[in-house]
This record gives sequence, C-alpha cells and structure tokens, in this order.
Amino acid sequence: MQNLVLSLPSDPGLKDALVDALGEGSNVEIVDWDLDSPAPRDHIDIVVPPYWGGVKPFTRLADISTQLVQWQSIGYNGMERYLPEGRVVANATTVHEASTAELALALMLAAQRGLPKFITDGLEHKWDLVSYPSLADRKVLLIGYGGVGKAIEARLAGFETTVTRVARSARDEVNQAGETVHVHGFNELHDLLAEAEIAVIGLPLTDETRGIIGAAELAAMPDGALMVNVGRGPIMQTEALIAELESGRLRAAVDVTEKEPLPADDPLWDAPNVLITPHVGGDSSAMLPRMVALIKRQIGHLQAGTTPENIVLGEWK
Repeated sequence: MQNLVLSLPSDPGLKDALVDALGEGSNVEIVDWDLDSPAPRDHIDIVVPPYWGGVKPFTRLADISTQLVQWQSIGYNGMERYLPEGRVVANATTVHEASTAELALALMLAAQRGLPKFITDGLEHKWDLVSYPSLADRKVLLIGYGGVGKAIEARLAGFETTVTRVARSARDEVNQAGETVHVHGFNELHDLLAEAEIAVIGLPLTDETRGIIGAAELAAMPDGALMVNVGRGPIMQTEALIAELESGRLRAAVDVTEKEPLPADDPLWDAPNVLITPHVGGDSSAMLPRMVALIKRQIGHLQAGTTPENIVLGEWK
C-alpha cells in the first residue's frame, strides 16, 4: 500500500475523526497546515485547505509538489486565479448536499408559515393570530438540478408540492427516488418562473449563472411568490431583488448574498419580507462525517492508482 502524506487544517475534530476512520496500518502521515505559513513538507500528496480560509492562500501551493487539493466546499469560483499551474482540485460533492437541502427546506417553511413574525411576537409576549400560506400545494421551481437540487427535491417529497426543474441544459434524469424526471433548459427559465410560487436557487456560480436572476426574471414571478437562494449570492442581482421586496410584491429567503459577509449597512437587511441566514447551508453536523468519508475515499483512490472523485480543476494524469 502506497505511503501518503496528507495535510489537514488545524481542526482537531476533523483530524481525530479521520484517524479513527482510517484505523491502523493506513500508511498515511497526517500533518497540520492551514496554508497561512510555509508548508511542513516539500511534497504533500493530498492537501485539505481550511473550510473558511478562502482561495487566496492557494498561492502557497506553488512551493510544494502535490497530487490533489481536496477543497471542502462544493463551489470553487475564483479559485483558478490563485491556483498554481498543474495543480488538481476536487470539490466536496457528496458532503454538503444534505445540509444545504435541509436549510432550503427550513427557509421555505419559515417564510411560508410566518415564523419570523411569530418569533418576534413571542419576544414581545404578543399573541396575534395570522394565517399564512402552506408549503403544501405550492408550485416549486428548482433552479439547478445537481446534487443540491436533487437533495431539495427529495426532502420536498412529503410536502405535497408540485416540483419543476430547470438547469443549463434540458434532459431527462433520474432523481433520488429512482424516478426519471424532466429537467428544462435555461432557455425556458422566464416562462417557468411565471408559474412558480416558490423558486429555489441551487446553482454554482459560473460566468453563465452570474446575474442570471435579474429584474426581468423576478418580474416574471407571480405576486406573493417566494425566492430562495442557497446557491451563490451573485447569481441573483441584489438591487433587482430589493426593488421587488420594497414593492411588497415578492418575498425572499437567502443564505447567500452578493457581498459576504453582508455589510451591516447593506439595504438588504432593511428590506421587507426577507429572511437572511449567513451562508450556513453546508455548515452543520452533517459535514464532518461526510467530509471524512470523502477524504478516506480519495486516499483509497491514490493508493489504488485510480482517478479521484469530483475533479473540477486541473487534469488528472
């Protein structure tokens, strides 16, 4: 079995869980490296950067040789600007889908059933009976049908919604329930939004998806519709969203924003009918065991001489 050197960020929980998962005789040496200082080795087979460390520290990878950089997030926009030539990056597909889908569902339920109002009323000891729309019977449009979109659809299965799917290209695809479903293409997005009572963005950020939800797309949605974003902030044009919120026509629940952290004086905070969470979709207790499982599989691929999973940048040779 091939000997490997693996670097982990200074997160004792991740290291302890991985050591337990690998067991004895794994032939893996684990070193600590947050990419904020010189590398502890000239060669590191698998580099796992910090989850919240950003991509600028990737320039330090130029100082070492490495086989694989295992990113801890699904999104990797902007990374190529700082990634030295020849490096191979895998994203964290299979790690965050469950948690992100959970939050998407929570945001839908909270917005639909008026939980922000009732929480505020509770703090004021105020009993105010108000009827809100259900999630049941709503027409839900999933914008993006990768792992996150499929996971959201699976969690909606028990809520008696009508789900429509749209992604970059039209196709038929098998969902998590094993059913073959139709996915519409982006060329139909405007018409699909016109029928959507709830739209959920689960797209990655690319040149094609940046700003894809703007004034025209939001204007196409029915009065009272809810826009949820658990993808990336720049996919939706904030000024256009704020205009719709301030008009009282649309509602929103967003886990991601164009500027992150969202500045305290950003007008989105003060817009009506918006629920904001601070980009925590994938950051829950579900992350650790799935990240450990992915790293363990990647170790297995390298030791077996097979291609790692989830390669998104670079070419495996």
